[in-house]
Amino acid sequence: MISKDELEAYRKGGHIISQLRKTIPPLVREGGLVRELCERVEAEIIALDGRPAFPCNVSINEVAAHYTSPWDDTSVLPKDSVVKVDFGVHIDGYINDSAVTVSLSPIYRSMIEVAEEALRVGVAGIAHGVRFSDVGEQIEKTIAQYGCRPIRNLTGHKVERFTIHAGLSVPNVSGPTPGRFQTGDVYAIEPFVTFKEAAGRVEDSDQMFIFRAVRERGVRSESAKRVVEHVRRTYRTLPFASRWLYSSLGKAVVDDGFSEAVKARCISGYPVLVEASGRIVTQAEHTVVVKENSCEVLTI
Repeated sequence: MISKDELEAYRKGGHIISQLRKTIPPLVREGGLVRELCERVEAEIIALDGRPAFPCNVSINEVAAHYTSPWDDTSVLPKDSVVKVDFGVHIDGYINDSAVTVSLSPIYRSMIEVAEEALRVGVAGIAHGVRFSDVGEQIEKTIAQYGCRPIRNLTGHKVERFTIHAGLSVPNVSGPTPGRFQTGDVYAIEPFVTFKEAAGRVEDSDQMFIFRAVRERGVRSESAKRVVEHVRRTYRTLPFASRWLYSSLGKAVVDDGFSEAVKARCISGYPVLVEASGRIVTQAEHTVVVKENSCEVLTI
């Protein structure tokens, strides 16, 4: 069961996200620097007395997830693009995860509404004892009735203290999936939507800009040891952006030590995920705490 103090921490983080969900969309502008958007969202979280639970993801068009700016990023938001801003807040390790999608063209705004409606339907079905597969079925049905397709290999996920993906997944499609919701558990629910003609799945790209600490030992150089020690002390088990290290450790240390830490598997990366047929993807996401007969949406 979730304690009163834990629930208060989740609610505090959820309130921060609720504010940012209103202020982020106007920041998404054609020609805007992606790095500035990432850093603005992360700075706003800190200004509101939270901490980023992971680097702000700004995933454009066919990129579904896991893109955050590297330290030297000069990319901009393209004309008519579909921009998914996925961000999280933690309060002493208690994590809320949320996402909003903004379309810079009216053409794709209906597909954003499909993702949001699928999220509403999925969340409405959550209560103690409900099967994960039943929620996935309702999400897929909702998306299909609007002539779209869910991304089948991206899922919602259980959240625990200092752990964003806590081992249990909530599908966005129908089919046999073990597991039921339990009172007091916390989940991020996040439908991803693409065109009916699309592959409906994501593939790993060769880019990685988000990482997490895996183990302490295995590096030899002093620079790599400093990187690994800093990451474990500062971010614990939470994901971090490689660009964050440049301001903390300096360019020389990161350039000398980071790649060694990755090769030694002390640090593991999250590949940028791209829709397999190159079609546009939208996303909607809330974090909920399960109750006996319903759930509380923390990030609304």
